Amino acid sequence: MSQILDPEESTPLLKDDASSDDSQDEDYKSRWRSIRVMYFTMFLSSVGFTIVITSLWPYLQKIDDSANATFLGWVVAAYSLGQMVASPIFGFWSNHRPRREQLVCSIFINVSANVYYSYVYLPTTNNKFHMLMARAFVGFGAGNVAVVRSYVAGATSLKERTSAMANMSACQALGFILGPALQAGLSFIGEHGVTVKVIDLQLNMYTAPALLAALFGVINILLVLLILREHRVDDHGRHIQAINYMSEDQVDISEESEGDIDQVAVLTSNILFFIVMFIFAVFETIATPLSMDMFAWTRKDAVFYNGVIISCIGFESILVFVAVKMASQRIGDRPVLLGGLAIIFCGFFILLPWGNHYPKIQWADIKNNSMVSQTLATTVPSNSSFESTGCPLEQTWCQYTPAISLAQYITSDILIGVGYPACNVMSYTLYSKILGPKPQGVYMGWLTASGSGARTLGPVFVSQVYTILGPRWAFSLICGMVLGAIILLGSAYHRLIAFSVRLGRILE
Repeated sequence: MSQILDPEESTPLLKDDASSDDSQDEDYKSRWRSIRVMYFTMFLSSVGFTIVITSLWPYLQKIDDSANATFLGWVVAAYSLGQMVASPIFGFWSNHRPRREQLVCSIFINVSANVYYSYVYLPTTNNKFHMLMARAFVGFGAGNVAVVRSYVAGATSLKERTSAMANMSACQALGFILGPALQAGLSFIGEHGVTVKVIDLQLNMYTAPALLAALFGVINILLVLLILREHRVDDHGRHIQAINYMSEDQVDISEESEGDIDQVAVLTSNILFFIVMFIFAVFETIATPLSMDMFAWTRKDAVFYNGVIISCIGFESILVFVAVKMASQRIGDRPVLLGGLAIIFCGFFILLPWGNHYPKIQWADIKNNSMVSQTLATTVPSNSSFESTGCPLEQTWCQYTPAISLAQYITSDILIGVGYPACNVMSYTLYSKILGPKPQGVYMGWLTASGSGARTLGPVFVSQVYTILGPRWAFSLICGMVLGAIILLGSAYHRLIAFSVRLGRILE
């Protein structure tokens, strides 16, 4: 029988002068300084996505009159597509070379892409395609998320893993919250702003956020170069390696523990992560059109109220990450993931329409009342900005599908705001534990790619199913998908365990 080792009694596998208490303490401090650099990198990755997201549409319209809402969808999806392509590449690279190389390269691409975004107004033609390419390259640079996750997974013991992953998710959530806030704070510059003739730059409310993101990237590169050290520990927390990039002495990083990875558990984890990310992509995409259709909100009201709601969900997520760390220590990772999926199911089930109240139809009052129509024609000029609210007439389901109440909508937001972050952090925490002490770059690359693919397909699903068939079909299919994820998790429950636990090297 394999000997079970106590993590508290473990000693470093690689010994030289570093076996002294002072050296071990310095290794511990260096390891956690490096992990905190990874937290900052994850934070900046999410800031890079959201800091321009609210100004994409007006900036696109300003630089290219031929751009329409459909092309905007491609611009938004370009980030996720770029990340999906880059993640396996950077992940494979990180398995064979020190992480500093991939991080500096990817962040440099990100910085360059943000500068490119700030100059997409310069070409005389095809400006919209330049914006598309700029956002794709920003997403390509964000493929370093796979490197970040693999580094943190390899630099933490089983006991530390869940807490570190939760902290990283909290930094990611904070980036999603602060990105739009930074954009809003820079809006005072205005649409015209100032022109820096020396470098032919228009510094305005559209370009300033991207340049700020580029500045953050430069700071990130400096932190990676000056602070990051390569650390790997096994599941007990014993050092497998400690590489100092500032010296010539390096330890072989090719050492692997004996034993095969459970590929069924790996595939199951990827599917579960895809479903979790797909569901949230649907949720954040459908919020604005759903609220405009059901509550007859104007475009301005929908953007404002949903912005407030999403910000609140972001803060709620940070609290959930703290709770997840405590819950996983008491009941384990798998029950938390199962509970998160159950909460998400309840969140979407609540959104199913019922009752006898139907949504307001755009222009319905005008079409049913010739006097109102005549009054409107005489009082509202043809070039007026008058905005009809309610469910569009071309969406035929609006006429026979009951309306969703505001109470249903808010309750659903709260539940999804609890379930999604719990599932998110538990998905790749379990994934990293399943992979064990082996190099995780490629595997983390595929996990990140599956999440990016889900964020690309989610909006497409919404635009087709919701627009054509309505919320009853859309949310029923989502509920079915979540139920399928719960069944899949239940069937593979006994296999979703840590590498060392499965091989009997450590107690669960």
